[in-house]
Amino acid sequence: MKKNTTIILIAVAAVIVLWFISARNGFVKAEQAVNKQWGNVETVYQRRADVIPQLVSTVKGAAKFEQETFTKVTEARNQAAGFKVDPNDLTEENVAKFQKLQDNLKNEIQRTISVCVEAYPQLTATEGFKTLQVQIEGTENRISVEREKFNQEVEKYNNKVLRFPGNIVAGMFGFSQKGYFHASEGADVAPVIEF
Repeated sequence: MKKNTTIILIAVAAVIVLWFISARNGFVKAEQAVNKQWGNVETVYQRRADVIPQLVSTVKGAAKFEQETFTKVTEARNQAAGFKVDPNDLTEENVAKFQKLQDNLKNEIQRTISVCVEAYPQLTATEGFKTLQVQIEGTENRISVEREKFNQEVEKYNNKVLRFPGNIVAGMFGFSQKGYFHASEGADVAPVIEF
């Protein structure tokens, strides 16, 4: 009788240990998915920082724009590219700061394009300007897609962290919620584009 009880207790303990191992491994997998997707978000922002200013410079060369306009784009690009968020520190504040720098870059790029169109309306017919427009649209679409995927991975991860009984394991092993991307302030108002 004691032997059967011992075997049952060992089996129950083994099941509990295996469940904890499985739960912890599930958190690791979910956290790695969030980190991977964050890398994808950074990649498309880096693409924006690399490609768009090059295209703007090409349009600049053709139109001989004022240096000040492009200095602002370069400064915004450098600030945006220079701020990195550690995937292990994806707090709401860090994601918001990252987004603010990216928004500054986007605003400078849009302002530059407005200056181009106002000062040099004939550029709308050039291939360089058309390519710039297509690349900006494509880049912004890529950013939107990757941010959406990031938020989906964060949602899956945060659900694991918050749900019972996983929240017990999460607390034991130091897994905490990750921050989401949110719409930028004023994003609910459509931009006015004037030619």
